[in-house]
Amino acid sequence: MTTGIAAQLDSVDSSARTMRPEAITVSVVVPTLNEAANLEHVLPKIPDWVLEVILVDGGSTDGTVQRAKELRDDVVIIEDLTPGKGHALRRGFDAASGEAIVMIDADGSMDPNEIQAFVAALAGGAEFAKGSRFLHGGGTDDMEWYRRLGNSVLTRMVRMAFGGRYTDLCYGYNAFWKKSIDQLELDAPGFEIETLMNIRALTAGLSIVEVPSFESDRINGQSNLNTVTDGFRVLRTIITERRRPFSSSNVIDLREVTQ
Repeated sequence: MTTGIAAQLDSVDSSARTMRPEAITVSVVVPTLNEAANLEHVLPKIPDWVLEVILVDGGSTDGTVQRAKELRDDVVIIEDLTPGKGHALRRGFDAASGEAIVMIDADGSMDPNEIQAFVAALAGGAEFAKGSRFLHGGGTDDMEWYRRLGNSVLTRMVRMAFGGRYTDLCYGYNAFWKKSIDQLELDAPGFEIETLMNIRALTAGLSIVEVPSFESDRINGQSNLNTVTDGFRVLRTIITERRRPFSSSNVIDLREVTQ
């Protein structure tokens, strides 16, 4: 079973294809905190046609920064001790010089080979390409039943409150055009930034495509995510955002096409 990028784009709008993914300048932003043992599963797998890889480190003590330089001598390092994944991502987004930005975790759970599918969605006319573990072709090995339940409930809440057809909410594999940053108005400090991005892409009326993505287990170390605390932060974000004025937007499901 294979997935064809060209066939996927046909499900969006064949007339919208005006460029090849490789023709787009892409910045990949990777937030890190003590991920030295995992970087070998991430940095070398990022496609050669990517313009730049920006690693934003939050004060690692395990040699993450040095390991990143060993694995990729052109990596851009930003060291920032302000806590929070959201803050790290925002620093990386601000520093990015590419036309498009892809955000990916450093724990080895996200496959860098999928970057092409995300960029292909942008090339096909999307303004925001959002990863989904629950579309055909996606999946996860790293979600306990209670996290799966919580994600499902929160996803349904967003669909009811803001419209759209999201199938996954709390997942951080996304891509978007650099020029869309101002429309997203990102200000979240922690893990809730992923939910905030998804909601504000909807409320800003961006053209959104969901891309099937497979999430593997974290390879080494422990996650900095706290299921209860961060779950409540996501819930609070949904409630707070519902009070903001918004416009409806169509969300197109970019599903796997088998050949």
